[in-house]
Amino acid sequence: MTVQDTWAHILPTILGQQQMSELKRMKVSSPEVSMFLNTLTPKFYVALTGTSSLISGLILIFEWWYFRKYGTSFIEQVSVSHLRPLLGGVDNSAPSAASAANGDADSSRQSVSECKVWRNPLNLFRGAEYNRYTWVTGREPLTYYDMNLSAQDHQTFFTCDTDHLRPADAIMQKAWRERNPQARISAAHEALELNECATAYILLAEEEATTIVEAEKLFKQALKAGEGCYRRSQQLQHHGAQYEAQHRRDTNVLVYIKRRLAMCARKLGRTREAVKMMRDLMKEFPLLSMFNIHENLLEALLELQAYADVQAVLAKYDDISLPKSATICYTAALLKARAVSDKFSPEAASRRGLSTAEMNAVEAIHRAVEFNPHVPKYLLEMKSLILPPEHILKRGDSEAIAYAFFHLQHWKRVEGALNLLHCTWEGTFRMIPYPLEKGHLFYPYPICTETADRELLPSFHEVSVYPKKELPFFILFTAGLCSFTAMLALLTHQFPELMGVFAKAFLSTLFAPLNFVMEKVESILPSSLWHQLTRI
Repeated sequence: MTVQDTWAHILPTILGQQQMSELKRMKVSSPEVSMFLNTLTPKFYVALTGTSSLISGLILIFEWWYFRKYGTSFIEQVSVSHLRPLLGGVDNSAPSAASAANGDADSSRQSVSECKVWRNPLNLFRGAEYNRYTWVTGREPLTYYDMNLSAQDHQTFFTCDTDHLRPADAIMQKAWRERNPQARISAAHEALELNECATAYILLAEEEATTIVEAEKLFKQALKAGEGCYRRSQQLQHHGAQYEAQHRRDTNVLVYIKRRLAMCARKLGRTREAVKMMRDLMKEFPLLSMFNIHENLLEALLELQAYADVQAVLAKYDDISLPKSATICYTAALLKARAVSDKFSPEAASRRGLSTAEMNAVEAIHRAVEFNPHVPKYLLEMKSLILPPEHILKRGDSEAIAYAFFHLQHWKRVEGALNLLHCTWEGTFRMIPYPLEKGHLFYPYPICTETADRELLPSFHEVSVYPKKELPFFILFTAGLCSFTAMLALLTHQFPELMGVFAKAFLSTLFAPLNFVMEKVESILPSSLWHQLTRI
């Protein structure tokens, strides 16, 4: 039996006797239908199934690419965003409009709080480090979103309402808004021609200097100009709101310059000098915690292996009332691991159990991993590092990169610390099986980190996602559809007669309930009414 004969037998089964009689009354005889089906060769059915397989395969490829890039299914997103409102998908159990509006406002505030980005305390220099990376690799390490956040920070810290009264500051106020780096640098040089402007030196040190030595020289010039402005505004700060705002701006400028000078000293190997500068800065301006200078101090003290001083800093800042960070949590874990890591053996620990010190170290590691689960893969070199961004999202992949970039060497220096981390860090996930719903020591893990990290990190970096997302339904569906239609095309090409038999049996079984219903309808409805319906 050929495929054409099969379809000639299947058609009466599908349509039923009454419909076939209607076809005859409309001058469409069975021989004509059979003649039409006889013209369809097996190649037609192979092409039909093959085309279906190709289309579903293209949809599968696109869905997979979209999921890897944006973390969601394109079909699902379109369905939820566009089709559901058109179909009137409204929750009938929703509360009143006022309470719903308040709930939306609360959820939006929570989302903003969870996804707040912070200035990276250890951010690199654009000219001396980020740009050098671009020259060597041809890749841009910073995203537009990250640089735009930095521009907003500069306008907040380095400008005030009275800048228009001073020509140099007025030029720099426009320079911080410029998108073109060369335009910013030209504006800084123009401002310096008018006056010794501290913010102009800052911009040149950050973006024009190609080495840390050049940046340090420019920051020293900025320090000289900034101290003069700070002393003058300090004397006038109580004369009015404008003078107070100007003094606040000059304070921010001075703190920024001193902190960057300390970072230059740290990068140039003068670590003890950098530690002294950071300590003096924290004593002079104890209320300016927005710069998180203690994280710079912790990294410098770890470089000196001054672990007692590191513990003293942690005792002050690792407090329940203060915000946490990966630097705080993982440094505390490193100090506790240091006490036991050199003698730790997983085989011995499994036989005799963990000692009190080992248990404290493991609990500290679990605490750190719960706060930021992305860090261990970078410390254990399971993922490649990139240059850290200028802004980070706490508990996100961007913070993990920033921490591991500077602290990996400190973990390697402590014998056995990475081995202890490797043996224990995954145990954290058994303690919090549903991290998005409930945490153990911290709040539930925020659901928005992936989206924010994709904005902060360059496109060539594969963003770490926690918890791992399952493949969307539509990817699995299109994969199955592609495989099934491809198999049908192959079998139809190889065994046309056998596939015809199977097709007839399948369609007969499929349409049997429909034929039963149609027969019942025919027996109930008058023949004249049924005739008019079939003509329609």
